[in-house]
Amino acid sequence: MARRKNELLTEVELEFMKVLWSGRVGTVRQIYAELAKETARAYTSVATTLKVLEGKGYVSSVKDDRTLSYKPTLSKNSYEQKSIREMSKSLFDGTPSALVARLVEDEELSDDMIAEIQNIIDQRLCRDDS
Repeated sequence: MARRKNELLTEVELEFMKVLWSGRVGTVRQIYAELAKETARAYTSVATTLKVLEGKGYVSSVKDDRTLSYKPTLSKNSYEQKSIREMSKSLFDGTPSALVARLVEDEELSDDMIAEIQNIIDQRLCRDDS
């Protein structure tokens, strides 16, 4: 089954991908062990979720003897970009400035965090002027 064009990861799938993006694991057993540090899961559920992720095109597998090793087919950075674009489209009518406005209006953001966002924007503007 090929991944639908705009299909994002579920919360559980994202947990699995974070483990895979860390580069520390690959087999069902390794992923199971890593995830068990945070939440108890059945081994079969881990195997099933990895198959679902493979079906969606987010991971690929290689069989070595009777063991499957999984690796991401999409980088964390690429997924972050995709997620932000989709959020901007669905919640903010495709207007990135509305997304940024909502972010900086968040009262939980400290002045230091807002200054960091401003610095990132300033760096982008300077890069584009070059």
